[in-house]
Amino acid sequence: MRRLAVFSLFATVMWATACNKAPEQAAPSKSNAPANPNFVRLDPGFEQLVPVNATIDKVATGFQFLEGPLWRPSGNLWFSDLVGNILYQTTPDGMVKQLLNPAGDYRKDPPKGGYIGPNGMAVAPNLNVVLCQHGNRRIVEVSPEMKVKLLVERSADGKHLNSPNDVVYTPDGSLYFTDPPFGLAKGNDDPAKEEPYNGVYRFKDGKAIAIIKDVALPNGIAFSPDFKVLYISNSDDKQRLWMRYDVNADGTVANGRVFADASSSKDMGVPDGMRVDSAGNVYATGPGGIWVFSSAGKQLGTIKTPEQPSNLAFGDADAKTIYITATSSVYKIRVNIAGEKPAFN
Repeated sequence: MRRLAVFSLFATVMWATACNKAPEQAAPSKSNAPANPNFVRLDPGFEQLVPVNATIDKVATGFQFLEGPLWRPSGNLWFSDLVGNILYQTTPDGMVKQLLNPAGDYRKDPPKGGYIGPNGMAVAPNLNVVLCQHGNRRIVEVSPEMKVKLLVERSADGKHLNSPNDVVYTPDGSLYFTDPPFGLAKGNDDPAKEEPYNGVYRFKDGKAIAIIKDVALPNGIAFSPDFKVLYISNSDDKQRLWMRYDVNADGTVANGRVFADASSSKDMGVPDGMRVDSAGNVYATGPGGIWVFSSAGKQLGTIKTPEQPSNLAFGDADAKTIYITATSSVYKIRVNIAGEKPAFN
């Protein structure tokens, strides 16, 4: 009995000691990089994309609401002032000049403060620049001489587009674009709105056919480097997410599903413009900055911008500088992987 009592006491002590000892946990994956307030690193893969010592540099400032950056072979960046109604150009060191004024709304007295100006741009097969015009509710082509020609303003069913927002080409010459109601004074409730939905369109052979009709507020648009995946951002503040679609051989899309969801973010802002790098990683403007995702939809980190970003474009000779339009300013940051090559340039 005495031996049993001693053994029981020993066992009790050992059990109590084990219970009081904190359980061992696997060490979290940590970066050896020094802290940089510009970044939120969520995965070691982020450091392979964004240098640990990268800085966010201001290129130009003093605008009303910037959007739609497009890098040009001339070594300049074109960008839109969506509220100011002007198309601008800047050099990498901030020498700015106007290219078109007015650029998105030709009315004599357009509403002040509205999103009525130019927006997204892309290079067309003929190497002209395709430009979205919110106030004019259409997409135009801009020649090297800055001559403007109508490309599309109505859908295949004859109804007027809402306010084309962002555009991208595929190698077969198809133009894909988003068409939210942001350029209409009353948005979805504006009496001038003709389409019952806010669509994503494919424009080919003179016809703009809606291929997506169930995204509340489609905004940013981008393709994977092989053009087999289409990404769309939803700027609805009730569903702040990015969608992913498989691209069919005929240019339509299928298997739409959520690529990433920012609805739980405490930061202000909604998903907006985005670009993809040559390795398939997605850089998407969203709440609080630029959200960086792997092609599988895993968030690798966030680039925290000084102002809420609206869109971005890869630029410079090596396509390893990201130019960011952010409310009143243009910023830039160097990255390690070049942007994907556009269909036409």
